[in-house]
Amino acid sequence: MWEIYDALIEGIPKNFITDELICGKHDSYIRSGSGSGIASSRPYETRMPMFTKNLIGLPLRDVATCVKSWNFMEASIGAAAINAYYNNPQVARDNGVMFSDSKRVEDRKFDPFIMSQNEVKGKKVAVVGHFPHIESLFEPICDFSIIEWDPEDSDYPMSACEFLLPECDYVYLTCTSIVDKTLPRLLELSKNAKLITVVGPGTPLAPVLFNYGIGDLSGFIIKDNLRALRIAAGAEKLKIATAGQKVAFKK
Repeated sequence: MWEIYDALIEGIPKNFITDELICGKHDSYIRSGSGSGIASSRPYETRMPMFTKNLIGLPLRDVATCVKSWNFMEASIGAAAINAYYNNPQVARDNGVMFSDSKRVEDRKFDPFIMSQNEVKGKKVAVVGHFPHIESLFEPICDFSIIEWDPEDSDYPMSACEFLLPECDYVYLTCTSIVDKTLPRLLELSKNAKLITVVGPGTPLAPVLFNYGIGDLSGFIIKDNLRALRIAAGAEKLKIATAGQKVAFKK
């Protein structure tokens, strides 16, 4: 079950250092050199963290191992470390991710749900994670289900994944499934789907994920490190989208 996590961690070179780290109420943020990454958390700290030492100054790869923690706040730090490498603009560009050099880009152009509206017409679709405005985009055009950890009206609970995902043509998975460790099982359940997309600003833009059945990584490149840090710390009450650009990285 750890194979996908080990592959992400081992792809980080040993010379990348953890320069800044914020573990905020909603998001964790890490900067390594000119690149930074962010990851959302689940509010569960029932288990002790793996590390109590100072993580700043450690190799990024070592901090990335926190993603295996069952303390989900600590796991979000590990996921942010993974993204600080793979979503570094230079690394992402070298891996084939295309994005603009402009500070602000219209998000709708790279929104995975808007981009796939024609493709999913008439198909069976599941979205794990209740993303904003998703009902208005998908409900009128496809057989559509939302599955959520904290279900809202009409959402399915997480246990429905076992029954719904194997029958779907298109599956969209929240990137927080990396932090909460549901990703390996969700990928297994979705193996019959024509396309699996991982969605959210905490999505690692890592080509190795294409080896595990994922066909589309809908992630985020941070272009303004300082603003992203302030947002993660709660000093600026803005959406993280204001600090960078959504990107679509397809297999």
